[in-house]
Amino acid sequence: MRILVMNPNTTASMTASIRATATTAAAPGTEIIATEPLWGPESIEGHFEGYLSAAAVLDRLATLDLSFDALVMAGFGEPGREGAQELLDVPVLDITESAAQMAMMLGHAYGIVTTLDRAVPQIRDRLLTAGLLQRCAAVRGTGLGVLELEEDAERTVEAIIETAREAVRDGAEVICLGCGGMAGLQEKVAAALGVPVVDGVAAAVKFAEAVVGLGLTTSAGRSFAPPRPKAIGSWPLSAHLSPGRAQASSRHTAFSAQTSGI
Repeated sequence: MRILVMNPNTTASMTASIRATATTAAAPGTEIIATEPLWGPESIEGHFEGYLSAAAVLDRLATLDLSFDALVMAGFGEPGREGAQELLDVPVLDITESAAQMAMMLGHAYGIVTTLDRAVPQIRDRLLTAGLLQRCAAVRGTGLGVLELEEDAERTVEAIIETAREAVRDGAEVICLGCGGMAGLQEKVAAALGVPVVDGVAAAVKFAEAVVGLGLTTSAGRSFAPPRPKAIGSWPLSAHLSPGRAQASSRHTAFSAQTSGI
């Protein structure tokens, strides 16, 4: 089984950290491939950068010259997952919903610890759309920017623990790490809190293995039917930035054939 993990920003060091966490979580025999868009923001901290990233991720998926059995999108609370579900005929998991779903299996209410406070409404909107907000006790920001997470590991862990304690006081029985850049920190945070801590990257990888193992994939019957063939000017942009063309799925290949050469 091969799982592609997509970092939505263009920071290669964060892709490496996400890859390491995904590899640790994966079962023997599961191959993890991690990448990032060829263009877009170096970090995502708001709607503007989120939508730029979503376009860049979809563009990247349209030009990847490799095959994979499932896609994990490693952005927390960010748009684009539905577009990937239309584009690909393999299962698509994102870390926001995967973390929340796993947390609800472990406790009555969960909390999310994320980066800047401005990300909180965006995450809450994503949970509401997914039908997962009702059992969320709190979404709290640490005050650290995405790129700051990598600057001082000790400070990052301390900030997450302090913020998570506030979420626990709000009623959270399980904590979700609300940023792909926090991947791999769950054990240190859990040891300090005494409650389960869910890393979204790890959770999404395990869900992806389960879905693929059961022979299931996204329904194409209605909401996530393939995109209708039509002219899209200068798309995919990444075709001009890398020599590869997409071979991720039969659904994707058929759509690319309708738009190539534009």
